[in-house]
Amino acid sequence: MAANTRLAVDIGGTFTDLVLALPDRTVSLKLLTTYHAPDQAVIDGARTILAEAGVAASALDLVIHGTTLATNALIERKGAKTALITTQGFRDSLEIAYEHRFEQYDLYMERPEPLVSRDLRLEVPERLAADGAVLLELDEAALDALVPTLQAHRIEAVAISFLHSYVNPAHEERARARIEAALPNVAITISSEVCREIREYERTSTAIANAYVLPLMGRYIARMQEGLRGLGATCPLLLMMSSGGVCTVETARRYPVRLVESGPAGGAILARNIAARGGYDRALSFDMGGTTAKITLIDDFTPQQSRHFEVARAYRFAKGSGIPVRIPVIDMVEIGAGGGSIARVDSLRRIVVGPDSAGSDPGPVCYARGGTVPTVTDADVLLGRIDPARFAGGKIALDPARATEAVQATIATPLGMSVHEAARGIAEIVDETMASAARVHAVENGKDTAGRTLIAFGGAAPLHAARLAQKLGISRVVIPPDAGVGSAHGFLDAPIAYEVVRTLLLRLDHMDTAALDALFAGMRAEAEAVVRLGFPVGELAETRTAFMRYRGQGHEVAVVLPSGPVDAAALRAAFAVTYARVYGRVIPGLEIEALTWTLALTQPFTLPERLPTPPDVAPAAPTGSVRLIDPASGDATDPAVYSRAALHVGARLTGPAIIVEAGTSTIVPPGFSARVGAASELLIEDVTP
Repeated sequence: MAANTRLAVDIGGTFTDLVLALPDRTVSLKLLTTYHAPDQAVIDGARTILAEAGVAASALDLVIHGTTLATNALIERKGAKTALITTQGFRDSLEIAYEHRFEQYDLYMERPEPLVSRDLRLEVPERLAADGAVLLELDEAALDALVPTLQAHRIEAVAISFLHSYVNPAHEERARARIEAALPNVAITISSEVCREIREYERTSTAIANAYVLPLMGRYIARMQEGLRGLGATCPLLLMMSSGGVCTVETARRYPVRLVESGPAGGAILARNIAARGGYDRALSFDMGGTTAKITLIDDFTPQQSRHFEVARAYRFAKGSGIPVRIPVIDMVEIGAGGGSIARVDSLRRIVVGPDSAGSDPGPVCYARGGTVPTVTDADVLLGRIDPARFAGGKIALDPARATEAVQATIATPLGMSVHEAARGIAEIVDETMASAARVHAVENGKDTAGRTLIAFGGAAPLHAARLAQKLGISRVVIPPDAGVGSAHGFLDAPIAYEVVRTLLLRLDHMDTAALDALFAGMRAEAEAVVRLGFPVGELAETRTAFMRYRGQGHEVAVVLPSGPVDAAALRAAFAVTYARVYGRVIPGLEIEALTWTLALTQPFTLPERLPTPPDVAPAAPTGSVRLIDPASGDATDPAVYSRAALHVGARLTGPAIIVEAGTSTIVPPGFSARVGAASELLIEDVTP
């Protein structure tokens, strides 16, 4: 983007991170998230960081923002009071879901409650065939008769999802027009706009999720714009999307569901660029903050993408236990394992960590803000990983005595162990939880974690990265500069982008290339209208993907299409390569079909060039030493403490050591070395014979 002074803001579950990019330097800031009014921390932080940098708000060329507000509203059920209008006879699709038990052997399994209760799932006579033909015209009188019900229940948002509307949206569009005319202050989402693809349950669920957060996000974005104007900023505001691109305010207001997981997506963009600079073609992005940890597979400098995501899973790793949304998203596994994750002893006398978090209010016990139950951060303080006087750049003073009391009372005393062994147990459990999730995620995608490069960022990740790498069979860890606010740095490199999806069933043996060309032309026009809205982006890069399968299969694999005209032979060859990579073989003699097509337009960007390895230089003298408990062995060590700012490019040191900076600390365990790379990143490698 042609902008010299940019502000990136990432609201997380515990901290709000800001990065101000100036022509000659960057300035970062980390402060606690204000749950009651998330925009307050943003505006207060923007005022503070601009003052520290000596820059007027009017000098900002661009503000890029990612937020967990939509995600939290779905998880905490704090969105708008929403109704669903659907085809007569289909209001129970939300409860039928996938028609299976996601936990087959749990007799007490409970499905998540739908966002719309059954009494607010309203039906109207209408019916389209699978090819879009009208079997029963929309009964507008019956639709109008629903208005008093919506008024009586004080509905704030309406989702409209009719059967087969992904082929023919006419009935949904007519229904929206009539409801808007009768209830102009109600936010309306139609499924054919927010998720125009086959599969009724996911399409309806996505439309409801979008409607549910629509009023909330609209008000929030308006407050953000007003707050920035109050500071004197007149620049554009762009929003980070879950796909790894950014969009305009107008798009974010219409489709706020696309902002789910926007913060973690910024971290994946950062990891992609780091992988390119280091030449790490097989990498694992590891983002551990105060509330959750996020892990993403990166191959050939490209984060893995998906079109399906589940919000608010009732069971930690069980597919089908959450709210499905079909949106473009960087495919990642998210674990309730952050610095604020709460530790306890369960009925089987096991240490359990997470998924619930102390967040920013009250926060970990050591914050001295009212917390009483121990967290991962409390354990890290006791293990010597965190300097209480330097936490969050010295802006948050920690109280180790309170942490000791909480760990002793909750973990150590019930299990009859020392307080330091209890703290070590907390750290080991959370690290093993993250390692297990990473292994499962890799296997589900036909990949492995061993031999990859772990790229770690977020306030807690550098504390745990080396131990996580040991568990995953990874020998190289990279910690970028200013890792504590890594996702916000990623926002600055995200391109303006948008993706359009359509369902069109084409069998390769009888392929209609003219229909496919017309489909892509319409998708291109829609995406370009969004991408070019309100901000000049120049030429655009196009990526087309087909979701293909053998005829008779229930699900598809994503096949990236070659540029230029696409015929049946090219599709067949691309499908064979992708299918073999995922499943290890192809099935000869079966007919192949493509069901869904996507077209993504993005502002052109080039990956950073690979940087040469700098010559070794002696490190600066350590600033002291500290007592540290090694989580792998349980032994106490006295590692030297180094200031990251004092370590020049090429500096090499051996573990055990701790490298401290304003937003985090990096642990270099025994048997590891650390070197400062050409881009000032820390390269930590296992040198055990």
